[in-house]
Amino acid sequence: MDRDKIVLEMNNIGKVYYGTRVLKDINLSIKAGEIHAILGENGAGKSTLMNILFGMPVIHSTGGFEGEVLIDGSKVDINSPFKAMKEGIGMVHQEFMLIPGYTITENIKLNREITKPNPISRVLGNKLETLDFVQMDKDAKKAIKSLDIGIDEWTKIAGLPVGYMQFVEIAREIDKENLKILVFDEPTAVLTESEAKNLLQAMKLISDSGIAILFITHRLDEVMEIADNITVLRDGQMVANRKKEETNLVELAQLMVGREIEKVERKVNVDKSSVVMKIKDLKVAMPGEEVKGIDLDIFKGEIIGIGGLAGQGKIGIANGIMGLYPSSGEVVINNDTTLKLNNPKESIAKGLAFVSEDRRGVGLLLDTSIELNIAVTAMQNNDKFLKKYGPFTQLDTTGIRNHALGFKKELDIRCTGVDQITRRLSGGNQQKVCIARALTLEPNILFVSEPTRGIDIGAKKLVLDTLVKLNEELGMTIIMTSSELAELRSVCDRIAIICEGKLEGILKPDDSDADFGLMMAGEYKKLVGEEVSNNE
Repeated sequence: MDRDKIVLEMNNIGKVYYGTRVLKDINLSIKAGEIHAILGENGAGKSTLMNILFGMPVIHSTGGFEGEVLIDGSKVDINSPFKAMKEGIGMVHQEFMLIPGYTITENIKLNREITKPNPISRVLGNKLETLDFVQMDKDAKKAIKSLDIGIDEWTKIAGLPVGYMQFVEIAREIDKENLKILVFDEPTAVLTESEAKNLLQAMKLISDSGIAILFITHRLDEVMEIADNITVLRDGQMVANRKKEETNLVELAQLMVGREIEKVERKVNVDKSSVVMKIKDLKVAMPGEEVKGIDLDIFKGEIIGIGGLAGQGKIGIANGIMGLYPSSGEVVINNDTTLKLNNPKESIAKGLAFVSEDRRGVGLLLDTSIELNIAVTAMQNNDKFLKKYGPFTQLDTTGIRNHALGFKKELDIRCTGVDQITRRLSGGNQQKVCIARALTLEPNILFVSEPTRGIDIGAKKLVLDTLVKLNEELGMTIIMTSSELAELRSVCDRIAIICEGKLEGILKPDDSDADFGLMMAGEYKKLVGEEVSNNE
């Protein structure tokens, strides 16, 4: 194996989605047998870059990409996953793509079955050939053995531990002929510590065979253990390329999150002597955002941020407390009222309101007017905007209209009128309608989840300014969950970082980029060796 041979080059790669630039001038060069890690926060551009390499339809249905891809020194046009596989590129996805009722062999050989002639096929053609299970089992056994795992090829997928399923995914890729480059997309995210260790050993075995590996992860300790070279992406740009020996955990953490923070000026009225919400051992069974036992104190009048990488549990906290997913633990409001969990009406009755991260799926009635969207939750839960005539109830249409007009002006909702269908609004204006609906409940505590997701820069500033105004003028306590760390640092008093379903620690907005990066990667406590107080 010639370890100096460059098998993959990606030169000046750029990508624009609907007018928004998500990648700019990315350059990668990977040699045979090299393990090359790609690091970055949510939204850094890692997935888009891999989608380009693997020829995913989402790239080519949105205008393609800028730059060029070279395999073994020759320019290639990878316009589909099939073409990527033909060029020797494989991918092990985060989500398993296995058929539970099939054996390991059948899953490894799916769509690449080996057949052998029989008397009928010799007369009527090779489409009627018989599956050659002996040869397929032999190939599957070889692929499994190369990963050094003890499992029989005839075992069915159903009932296998998650770690073994991951190995079957890998075995399927390395069984393919002419495999040159194998992409691992967050491969250890769903694995236990021992399973993750086995996987890293398997990756080393694969690279020793001459296959180049692209390793996408947020786990810095894994990167430092097995990567030869490391590329860090931030905001769609390449900010660093390092040999492993030339860097360390602290520098990588700093590179991942470092950016200029535009602080929003605000008058802080936090009463640290008054705990408005005490969260004890909160667990939430939200798929993909599971919370595994969190303790957190929320002070009266603060804006507290909840941050962390995707899938680590930060989104589950608000969804669990508001009763949208099964929860356990204890939530105490104002030191004297224990909230009944798993009951959205109870949460609203106790002065909580929620602006969901899924404004189109959960937050809005898209085919209903702006004014009704703003009023509907208060109407259902607080009997607002209803006129009662004996046993009869009628909508207070004038009250609904006037209330919506007030919010239209206050939040600067851009629309043709408050009777406009909400679906026809821009993303930023839809978000303002969600905020108006939550405020109509007159809450004491407001949960806001991903408040600026999918909206333009101007609308982002308006939304953040609105939250600051609510906090300053009404003394409202705001719990803001966001994947945008810079956004949290610009408006929050404290930021709680969630990693693997637990609280990694709490930081001040002006704490170092390295501390934020280490916490998000789950490395802070290990490296610094101290617990960070909830009351910091």
